[in-house]
Amino acid sequence: MNETVDVAIVGAGPYGLSLAAHLRAAGVSHRQFGVPLNLWRTAMPRGMYLKSQGFASNLSDPHASHTLEKFCRETGRAYADIGIPVSLETFLEYGAWFERHHTPDVEQVLVEDVRSAGGHYELELTDGRSATARNVVIATGVEHFARVPDVLAQLPAHLASHSSAHVDLGVFRDREVAVVGSGQSALETAALLRESGASVRIIARASDIVWNGLPPTDDKSLRRRLREPEAGLGSGWATWFYSEHPDLFRRLPVSTRVRLARTAMGPAGAWWLRERVDGRIPMLLDRQLDWADPTGDRLRLGLRRGGETTTLTLDHIISATGYRPDLGRLPFISPELRGRVGTLDRAPRVDPGYQSTVPGLYFIGPAVTPTFGPVMRFVYGADHAARAVTGRISPARERRAFALPGVGR
Repeated sequence: MNETVDVAIVGAGPYGLSLAAHLRAAGVSHRQFGVPLNLWRTAMPRGMYLKSQGFASNLSDPHASHTLEKFCRETGRAYADIGIPVSLETFLEYGAWFERHHTPDVEQVLVEDVRSAGGHYELELTDGRSATARNVVIATGVEHFARVPDVLAQLPAHLASHSSAHVDLGVFRDREVAVVGSGQSALETAALLRESGASVRIIARASDIVWNGLPPTDDKSLRRRLREPEAGLGSGWATWFYSEHPDLFRRLPVSTRVRLARTAMGPAGAWWLRERVDGRIPMLLDRQLDWADPTGDRLRLGLRRGGETTTLTLDHIISATGYRPDLGRLPFISPELRGRVGTLDRAPRVDPGYQSTVPGLYFIGPAVTPTFGPVMRFVYGADHAARAVTGRISPARERRAFALPGVGR
């Protein structure tokens, strides 16, 4: 029998796992579908480090009992709240440890279709089974939102790709590769390519590469701490606001939110990466991709700077140009249901509890950046999302229970 649960969670990344931990602690019946941290395992290169500081890389459980710090302490790994970069390997092992303690019932199967049906939701799974739930939370991260410049979008995969397509950059050894972008993903991809034996250069529209400053020291003066408070996404009052108050970000005018969702926390490289890039990797800055012409196994690019266009020939180009939320790119939501969801800059529009304009359908994580701000692009935002959704669904569940005949008499 396919029992109807209160919540079905679609996705098992940091946001999905955190939400499941909170729902489980609150006694809310739920099922979760997805491969835990799958995108982190299959779409991020070996040798990568998280840009977030240690204290900002925790998955969320109600009592903060299973932090990255505790995991590192129990497993003998180096850790600091600030100043020691977190490796991808460490984060994946931490995620598995968190899962064992808080979300042991993840069903490692994907969701093929979500549709509404008479006051509840039906989910079709890729293994042929189905599930029913009163509420559905979409927590699929950036998996469907990879952004590639238009001029490169139609090129064959052997010539052009997105950075999320590569786990092993060693396949480019002895090949000429260009990386498009000026943020952490582009800079670290370029560094790893170079260290894997590729001939690499960076192409960016930016006229300069921005590098984050060194982490604050313990002797940071009170005056400086007041001028530049430290928060989950970095230093400074604006960053503190984005990090700690997504609920207030949501109250900003719509046009302001949309603009800040796209521009705040702009492209920049981590302080610890700079020595691996500066002076080691050629950079073609202030360049626009004008055209791309496949020529057999090679690719010719036209790069425009001002009124001049130069030509570059290489073996492959990688777009490390990030992700952009787009409801229309979530193929597992039925067209009928998707058409009822209100949008904000093509992303799902949600209320303070992350519920969309369709009752019972929730979105958390990067998909709601235009509503709750840049923190939704980072692990750090999972705590706010998990607590808000659990707080919304748990009281509703209790109200339904007390409304049943015979209950509470």
